[in-house]
Amino acid sequence: MKYIGLDLGSRTLGVAISDEMGILARAYDTFRFRDDDYDKAISYTIDVCKKENVNTIVLGLPKHMNGDEGIRAQISFDFKAKIEELSNIKVILMDERLTTVIVDKAMIEANVRRKDRHQKKDEMAAVVILQNYLDKKSF
Repeated sequence: MKYIGLDLGSRTLGVAISDEMGILARAYDTFRFRDDDYDKAISYTIDVCKKENVNTIVLGLPKHMNGDEGIRAQISFDFKAKIEELSNIKVILMDERLTTVIVDKAMIEANVRRKDRHQKKDEMAAVVILQNYLDKKSF
């Protein structure tokens, strides 16, 4: 079963996809949209799921380091509800704390240029979110 992982920002949507067996995640795309225009991101997400024959999404849930959920978490809850309302796609929320830090550190260690890091960080964060879920579900 294939999965899609999402890292939702206010202007970008990082997208990762798993292999057919749901074991490995890889970068797929970074979708850019106008500030807080989540309807476009939702349409794009549903289109990708149809194109790639995916019926489960793993959406990053932003939390503060103390575990509290702020406004960004509420946006993720709303995003999840809207996708599930408009489609038959299941959306699983996955804690995304420190994913961007992990990605930034990994890309710096791999000598990725700053400009390239900025362009790829959202989809790479989606890879971390999805891979964390895939690893967790396999145990």
